Amino acid sequence: MKKIPFHKYEGTGNDFVLIDQRVNQHITRQDTSLIERICNRRFGIGADGLILLQLTDGYDFEMIYFNSDGRESTMCGNGGRCIAAFANFLGVAGEKCHFLAIDGPHEAKIKNDWVELKMSDVKDVEIGDGNFILNTGSPHYVVFVEDLSDMNIVESGQVIRYSERFRKEGINVNFVERTKDGIEVATYERGVEDETLSCGTGVTAAALTFSLANPDLNSNEVAIATKGGHLLVRFQKNDAVGFENIWLCGPAKQVFAGEYFTTESTINF
Repeated sequence: MKKIPFHKYEGTGNDFVLIDQRVNQHITRQDTSLIERICNRRFGIGADGLILLQLTDGYDFEMIYFNSDGRESTMCGNGGRCIAAFANFLGVAGEKCHFLAIDGPHEAKIKNDWVELKMSDVKDVEIGDGNFILNTGSPHYVVFVEDLSDMNIVESGQVIRYSERFRKEGINVNFVERTKDGIEVATYERGVEDETLSCGTGVTAAALTFSLANPDLNSNEVAIATKGGHLLVRFQKNDAVGFENIWLCGPAKQVFAGEYFTTESTINF
C-alpha cells in the first residue's frame, strides 16, 4: 500500500488535486487509470483535474495538468492559478512566480487568496456565423446566447464537441450571455465531458471574443460571472483579432489536504 500526499484546491468552483513532486515522483504520465480514479467523485478524492508540481531548470516549477479522464491535457487557467497559490503555500515561490506549462511560460501574482495569471498570447480568432473559435492555451468554441438559464449546457455542448469537425481532438464549448456588468459564462469541458462550474481558459476566450463582438465598449477589462464565482480578464489588443498581455484574475483557495492510498504498482517512489 502506497500513500500519495495531496492538497485540494479550487478556483471559482473548478477543483483540482495538486501533488508536490519536487522530491518524490508519486505519479507519472503513464498512470492514466490511477489519475482517473483519484479524480472520481465517488471512488476517489474528486476533482475536475489533477496537477503535478515538479522542478525544472529556469523556472520556479513546472505544471503538468491532467483532465479527470486521466489524460494529460492542454493549459488549464484556473488550474494555473491554483498551482501558483500552491507554490506560494509550499514556499516554492513568493508573491510572484514564473512557471512552465504545456503551452509555454507563465507568470503569476499571488496576494492572499487572489491570484492573477498571465495567459498565452492569442494570435488569431476564427470568426464564424454567430460563433468564435480560438486557442487561449486550450481550444474553445464560443457562442453568444440570449438566456443561459434556458439552456441545457451539457446537451448543447455535446452537439458541438462531438460534431464531425471536433469529435477526434475535442473542443471546449462556452456559452456567453451579456449582463449589465459584463458577461456570464457556462462551459462544457472536453476531458471532463460535462459542465464545470468555471473554466479559466474558457472565460478568457469569452472575454476576448466579447471585446471583438462589441468594439464600441472600448475596454480592455471584462468582468465574468460563472456558476462557481467571479473572475476578471484584462488584455491588450495588438491587431484586428490578436491579443497580448492577457491576465486571468480571481480567487484560488486550498480546501483540504490528505493522503491517497493505492496499490498501483507503476508508481515509482
